[in-house]
Order: sequence, then structure tokens, then C-alpha cells
Amino acid sequence: MRLLPFVALLVLFFPSQFKAAELSDASSECLDCHASVAPGMVAGWQSSRHARVSPLEALKKPELERRVSAKWVPSDLVQSVVGCAECHTLNPEKHSDTFEHNGYQVHIVVTPEDCATCHPVEEKQYGQNLMSHAYGNLLNNSLYQDLVQTINGVQSLDDGHISIKPASTETNGDSCLSCHGTKVEVKGFDARDTEMGEMEFPVLSGWPNAGVGRINPDGSRGSCSACHTWHRFSIEMARKPHTCSQCHKGPDVPIYKIYQVSKHGNIYASIGKKWNFEEVPWTVGEDFTAPTCATCHVSLVVTPEGDIVAERTHQMNNRLPWRMFGLIYAHAHPKSPDTSVIKNKAGLPLPTDLNGEPASTYLIDNNEQQKRRKILQKVCLSCHGQQWVDGHWARFENNIRTTNEMTLTATELMLKAWETGAAKGLAQNDSIFNETIEKKWMEQWLFFANSTRMSSAMLGTDYGVFDNGRWYMAKSIQELYDWLRMMLAVNSETSIEEKLKKK
Repeated sequence: MRLLPFVALLVLFFPSQFKAAELSDASSECLDCHASVAPGMVAGWQSSRHARVSPLEALKKPELERRVSAKWVPSDLVQSVVGCAECHTLNPEKHSDTFEHNGYQVHIVVTPEDCATCHPVEEKQYGQNLMSHAYGNLLNNSLYQDLVQTINGVQSLDDGHISIKPASTETNGDSCLSCHGTKVEVKGFDARDTEMGEMEFPVLSGWPNAGVGRINPDGSRGSCSACHTWHRFSIEMARKPHTCSQCHKGPDVPIYKIYQVSKHGNIYASIGKKWNFEEVPWTVGEDFTAPTCATCHVSLVVTPEGDIVAERTHQMNNRLPWRMFGLIYAHAHPKSPDTSVIKNKAGLPLPTDLNGEPASTYLIDNNEQQKRRKILQKVCLSCHGQQWVDGHWARFENNIRTTNEMTLTATELMLKAWETGAAKGLAQNDSIFNETIEKKWMEQWLFFANSTRMSSAMLGTDYGVFDNGRWYMAKSIQELYDWLRMMLAVNSETSIEEKLKKK
């Protein structure tokens, strides 16, 4: 049983009474076997800060230099370095995946709630981040589910018609839920023969997975290892853009590819190997000279004089005034990380109407947008002058307006297709993503508008013009228009122009 907080505080005020950091007996037992069973896993941990520093030593650091946010750590954990047992035996009563293993109550999946023992602020912030709700935001939204099925479902030709068999759990876990996160559940236990004799292990569904919104066996959401990969849990890794690229690279979110061709990405690729990615706080101009994803969205950034440019945050959206991708229109950021609660005027689970009007009740107001805007601009101003920053943001926010206008034109053509019967939509209880014109419409906002906006945000020029940018937005509208005219011309007694005008 852990001691009360005030007892643990004695550790902070009277550290001389406690021995220096060392590996706990429990973790030493783990390593005795796993060093040969899983040497790669052990090597990763051995190269980690966890393997070298105890919570007690971490708590002695000046506040700005701390990597832990806890004010105290339980006395049975504070002296030892953070080894296998310190993570895999925490909170066993909360974990449905807990099992008896060589005399210890061990669980397989280490969760944000476990990490919160030393990192409670980060865990709380992450819980307010869209990423932590990524599983539910996808699976609890009927339109998103429809989109997933039209992409992941197995299609076949039956009696001259295309039919779609629902995607399997394995298919969804291997695609969308790889990033959004799966639901990890215990389906039973399995006895296996091992070098140590027969042992029983929990059988997990939804595993393996390190998705950002994973639903864990203790009921918590998220996976710290999505950014701080097992078992090194490196701050360096989380600060480098390659980590973000795992989920932010495809045509729907081409952030990493745009960063690569931007001037910031050029500087990182050229001289980034000389930067210090381990230092806390992270000093602009000394530790690094151009931003990575973490600089703008996560890290504690300071000037060489020690002035804070941006506070560390794991609630990435508190530096984001706009939600730019994944939906039909760019809009003010949602208030809640659980976007499944959002409904537009038509009752659809969308943050805007199909004409682009925002569902303002669920979105942050202008004052909050300006607050977040200033936080992000302060990061820009640590390297650029005010005129440069003002000009950049004027172009970016103009881009939001114009891409929304182009998306509206495409949507009006899509609505005409449904209205005239050229395609089937919600009114006919049909999918809105399964016909040619619907897929073309979807590309307009999911690929082309997204790419154009992100290119403007990160100065990745060609991704906003010819590489899935404005050229394709214009081309898509023309193709939508031509397709609709062709369909309306078939067996039509009314002129195409009159049909297009019909209300």
C-alpha cells in the first residue's frame, strides 16, 4: 500500500535520508529473463532517461528543467530508476489485462493513467486534446463510419451491382484505427509453453496498437508511445518531425511532406543533426534554429535569456485557432475534444452546415481564437519580425476563406446531383460517399482543400498549387460540373441549364 502524499513529500525535503537511484529488485528480475527473450526491448529501455534517472532526481531539477510534472511521487517508486516493474505493475486493480507473472501482478498495456504517476499535467492536458478522443470521434460519428466502410469494406460485383461487405476488425485496425487507436480488450487467457515452463497470458483484441486515441484496458484514452515510442520514451523522438509523419503524411493530411519542402524543413534537413533535441527547456537560437512540429504545437520554448516563448502543452489544440483538415470546411476549433457531440442545424454530426455555416455552439469563439493565434504567433516572432508574421498570417487566413469558397462550389454541385436524382444521398437513405460524383466531391475537401491550406500554413508552396493544391481544386470543380451535366443530359426532356437552376 502506498504512503500518503505528505510522507512522499518528506523524500523531497530530506533527500539525504534516501539512497541513490538504482534498479528496483522487481525490475531487476524482469531484466534477468527479458534481456534474452526480448533484447531489443531491453536495449531500448537501457538507452532511455528512465533507466538513468529516478523520480527523486527528476524532482530536484529547477522547475523549468523538469520533465516530470508531479509535485510528489509515491515513496515506493521515488528512489528507483523507472524500470519494467515501475510501469507494468502500476494500478493492477484498474487493468483488465493484469495477470500473475512470476509472482507479480503485471499488465501488458502501459497507459496514460499509469504515466500520470509522474506526468499528471501532461496526462490531463492530453485528455483535452482531439487526439485522445480520436477513436470515439471516428467510430461515434455515423458519417465518418459511412466513409470508413466505403474505403475499407471489401467490394464485389454481384448481379451487375457493386456490393460492399463490411470491413473486418483486422482491416480497420490495420488502417484508420492504426492512427486513431483501437479498443484493446481482454478476450480470455492463453497458456503457452515458455523457457520458464507453462505460463498463462491475456489474449488481447485490438492489439498491437499505439494509436493516439486508443481505448485501454484500464478505461483510459490514448497512447503516450504514439509519440514517445516504447521503450525509450524519448523527448528527442517526439520533437523530430519523422514521428509525426507516421499519421500526418497521406493526401488527407500531407503535413510532413509539406514540412519537408518548406524552408523550415530545408533547414532541419540541412543542419538539424547539429541541434540539441534533448534539452529542457528548449532554447530557440541555441538548441535549434528552425521549428519542427513540436516547436509550434507542444514544446516548452524559451529565449536565450530564459524568457518563456511558449509553455509546454500536450493539449495541442490550445495553440490552434483553426481546425483545418479532415472535414468539409475549415472552421474555428471545437470546444470539446469529443467531437461526436457536435450537430449542425440539419442534425448531422458535422461542425458546419453543408453551406459552410459553422455550428457555433460547439466551436470556440473569436476571443479564444485570437488568444490561441497570439500564442502561436509568439513562436513565429522568436525568429521573424512582426511584418513577416503579419503578412504570413494574412495569406494563411485568406487561404482558409478561398478554399472554403471553392469547397462550397463543389458542395453546391453535389447538392444539385442529389436534388435532381443524378446521385443518391441522405434523403434516399444512401451513402454519400459511394458514387463517382460523391468521391470526386470528397476529394475536393479531404485532399485538395486540406493540402492547399496546410501548404499556406507551412510555406510548402507547390502543395498549394499543382501537387494536390489549387490546380486540383479547379480541376475537380470542372469534373463535377461536367459529370453532372452529362448525367442530366441522359433521357432528359428539360434543358440541362433549367435542371441546374431548379430549386
